[in-house]
Amino acid sequence: MSNPLKQRIEELNSKLASLKEELDKLNPEARKWAEKRNSIHKQIKALRTKVDDLKEKRDELNKKVQELKNMREQARTERREKRTQILKLKEKLRRPTEKKPIRNMRDVESEIERLEWEIQTTSLPVREEKILIDQVRALENQLLTHKQIRKLEESFLELQAEEKALETKANLHHEKLSELAKQSQSFHEKVSEIFNKIHAFQVDADDAHQKYVEIKQKAQALHQERAEFLRQANSLMQELRQTEEKKQLKRQRELRKELVDKALGKMKRGEKLTWEEFKVVTEQKKVKSPKKTRKG
Repeated sequence: MSNPLKQRIEELNSKLASLKEELDKLNPEARKWAEKRNSIHKQIKALRTKVDDLKEKRDELNKKVQELKNMREQARTERREKRTQILKLKEKLRRPTEKKPIRNMRDVESEIERLEWEIQTTSLPVREEKILIDQVRALENQLLTHKQIRKLEESFLELQAEEKALETKANLHHEKLSELAKQSQSFHEKVSEIFNKIHAFQVDADDAHQKYVEIKQKAQALHQERAEFLRQANSLMQELRQTEEKKQLKRQRELRKELVDKALGKMKRGEKLTWEEFKVVTEQKKVKSPKKTRKG
């Protein structure tokens, strides 16, 4: 008949071996998911660094775009001011132009020079000289009108040139900022694309971590179960040792009794005892003899 304790210990050892085998499989699997998670986190970290770099470049571009916008608006504002000045000057030109002499400026200047020469070089009666002087004054008024118109026209042309330059300047700023805005948009799209990758990677990392946690929890549960089985096995082993020790002690007593009985039988028959038999009989007598006590 088999020993129940040994049978139970064998069952526990079998379970412990099975649990160890299962743990040996779980640990590498947990390590695999942890390594995958860590690898994904490294990729995410690299992508975040790239995002920071792209954001920095995009922000720098946006700053330049804003500066160019301000410069464009400044140029447009100055151009509008020039346009206002042009309109005012155009209105100012209207009256002198209406009074513009028929003769051109060069002819008027030539005529003034001729008349002045005649006055200076010719001896004329007072009346005729006065007529020539009046003609010179009239021509000088015409010349003044021509000069006023020319000055206004020069200012007009200058303002038109300045307006055109400001328009060109505003357009150049607009073209440049549009180009930079496209680059900024490209950076923004790249950042969005990378964020999408990061999100996908994070989902994978979370999934790997969740599997890692599940396996570790399962392994922990198996460890606890294994620890309990070990405790039970150790307890049963101790109980088995105690039982075996009791059996051995009982068997020793039985053998000793057999040896004593055999020795006593030989003594009765007057046979010679062996040293072992003599020793056992002597010890037996000491055990049975009561100790003497001294009376006071």
